This record gives sequence, C-alpha cells and structure tokens, in this order.
Amino acid sequence: MSSALDSLLDLLDLERIEQDIFRGMSRSAVVPRVFGGQVAAQALVAAGRTVPDDRGAHSLHAYFLRPGDPGAPIVYSVDRIRDGRSFTTRRVVAVQHGKPIFHLSASFQVHEEGMDHQAVMPHAPDPETLPTAEQMLPRYADRFTDPRMVDRLLEARAAVDLRYADAPPFATAGEAREPRSQVWFRTHGKLADDPLLHVCMATYVSDMTLLDSVLLAHGRGGWSVGDVVGASLDHAMWFHRPFRADEWLLYDQESPSASGGRGLGQARIYTADGKLAITVIQEGLIRVPRE
Repeated sequence: MSSALDSLLDLLDLERIEQDIFRGMSRSAVVPRVFGGQVAAQALVAAGRTVPDDRGAHSLHAYFLRPGDPGAPIVYSVDRIRDGRSFTTRRVVAVQHGKPIFHLSASFQVHEEGMDHQAVMPHAPDPETLPTAEQMLPRYADRFTDPRMVDRLLEARAAVDLRYADAPPFATAGEAREPRSQVWFRTHGKLADDPLLHVCMATYVSDMTLLDSVLLAHGRGGWSVGDVVGASLDHAMWFHRPFRADEWLLYDQESPSASGGRGLGQARIYTADGKLAITVIQEGLIRVPRE
C-alpha cells in the first residue's frame, strides 16, 4: 500500500466526538479549497457509522454549499432520519467556522434478491496499456498557467491510479470534441474488505473527472489551465452492485447539457468484468472568465 493511500485512509477514519457527531481533517488539493470528493466521502463515512452492518449504501444525494477551508477541521453532524425494516436513511451536515459547507442524504438497504438487468459496458482500452499519471501529466506541463500544477495534480491523485482512455481536456484545449470521456481507476494498494470503505473511496474519486465531458464539448482545458472557473454544485450516486475500489473500475462519462453557467455530467462505473456498479450525476458551476 502506498503512503498516499495510507494518508487518505487516515483522512476517512473520522474521529467520533459524540454519538452522531464526527470530526475530520483535510488534505491539500489542486485548488485552495477542500476537494469536494473528500467532503462527500467523509460525510458518507459519518452516515455509515450510524447504520447497522447488514445494510449497505445504495444511494446518496448531496449539495456543495460553500468552499471548505483546508486548514480547519470539518464537523459532521448525522441526523437519523429513518430506521425501517429494509431501509435506513441518514442526513449529514458538514460544518466549518459555524456554517454548513455541505449537505448529504444517504440511504442504506438490507441485501435483497430481485429483478436484474443492466446497460452493456462500452468498449474501452485495457487499463494496463494506458499511461499512468506520472507518465502522462509531465507531457503537458507547458499547458498549465502555473508551472507547479503538474506536481499538485500528482500529489492530489497519488492515492489513486487514474488513467485516461483518451486525451484529457487540458491536452486538447481549443479543440471541441464529443462530450464523452473515459478513465480507469483503482487505489494504489489493497483495501480492507469493508464494503462501506470501497463505496466511500469510489465517492472520493467520482468528483475528480466527471465534468471533463462538459469541458470537451467546448474545447476548454479546465480550471488547472485557467480557461474556466468552476465548482461542484450537487452530486448524486446510486450503488447497484458490489465492487472493489482497489480493482480496476471504468468511469464512462458524458455531458448531455450545459447552460446558464452550469454543466451537467452523468456517468456509469463498471467493474473490469462488465458489471454496472455505480451511476453518477453531477452538476457544476462552469464560467468562462471575462477578458
């Protein structure tokens, strides 16, 4: 296991300061605010720790309310909305400096058998044939306005092996492309067998590249290049089938719409053997800076 993954696991291991109140810390991000995927994953950890072990997370719906301060702890307050025979619902509010920065509702379900069908996994190249971030990012160092951006991106993604199936937005800025993108990802090392941990890790990664497809449609390179400014607004995930975040997962992403300063990304995450594991939808604020 890499030291970066160890550090991320420590980040997700929240301190319990009351029965339904938890405290978490932050790590450095590409931009000077708390990474949204971190807050979402920590909030899901807080919710999951108040739920019986026989119930797995099946969905979450969240809103990013304010930028998080990476230099201050985040307090997660869990509200036990419902404990039914089959479903458990939790609401989590993340607070910093006395103000809510994030709100999450999550639902958990006892395992049941039922009807089963899924969308077919799209074609994607073998992840082992694709360049790693360490191999790929330095090639595009001249595209970034800040020469330190390559190191920041590598540090922010050091716990995860994330490989682009096609050129990322910053590599083709100025060239409009089909609003679709694919990345493979897995953690840099094995994880424990706790299903909640794998769900939370996938939640963490899900906020990294989902809006790439919006940028591709308009030939924009992204916030790291400086031709747009933006932030995640809301985020929803549905967990369909068991998966492991330490094994290859295909993140197949597309954007059906952008308007009003907002862009919508939707995606499906498949296991390497073709099982549809997760559906993700996110809307983000995406603005073109004025000249």
